[in-house]
Amino acid sequence: MLSGPPVTATTGTSPRALLERFQAGNTRQRRALLATLQQQSHALRPLIPDHLAGVDATGDDWAAGYLIQLLLDEQDGLREEFLARYPDGWLATVSACGLDYAPLQRTLMAQQFEEADRITSSLLRELAGPEAVRRGYVYYSEVPPIASADLDSLDRLWVCFSRGRFGFSVQGKLLRSCNGRWELLWPKLAWKDAGRWTRYPGSFQWSIEAPEGHMPLVNQLRGVRLMDALLNHPALQQRIKS
Repeated sequence: MLSGPPVTATTGTSPRALLERFQAGNTRQRRALLATLQQQSHALRPLIPDHLAGVDATGDDWAAGYLIQLLLDEQDGLREEFLARYPDGWLATVSACGLDYAPLQRTLMAQQFEEADRITSSLLRELAGPEAVRRGYVYYSEVPPIASADLDSLDRLWVCFSRGRFGFSVQGKLLRSCNGRWELLWPKLAWKDAGRWTRYPGSFQWSIEAPEGHMPLVNQLRGVRLMDALLNHPALQQRIKS
């Protein structure tokens, strides 16, 4: 039996009660409410800023991320006020080496997933060090020293603004469901089809409708060691197991 409040009988529910029901629901219940939230967005949008004030910005709650995207969906004063209030983004991020995660958060809030993926790759190179930046890619041996705070911030941003569908921890959980068999993971992520790697960038699906775990991308043409190092980093292992 599912726990949490029921998701049926939303007719007659006040907008504020609908927001609270959405926030309190589990993943399945929340997803069942998405169409209703979209239909009632006109009444919900003015309530979202005050609602977010009561949500933990240091977590990765994708309900908050979705509501932010709903708020930003229209070009009006509500949108402009929110962006002015949170110029670096609503989700609190931490970097042990002073990286700025605001550009990534802004693109994810706008659901510009292809650009967000490029920014993520660039940030990983910076986290790996100047040699990775110079050569244009990360070696697996450069992953373990990366600060946990930074990988945690990267993953939280992707989870929060993808309805819980994308992120390194999502990929790690899918790998676990495949009993650690990489050859079973690639088709799940839609990174490989009929034995052929998906061609970058044109054949990837840069939208929220992409398969779960589809983003962010990690180049597998040199083998699985880089992704294995990422998913086994203590920061991501903690999130995968949570």
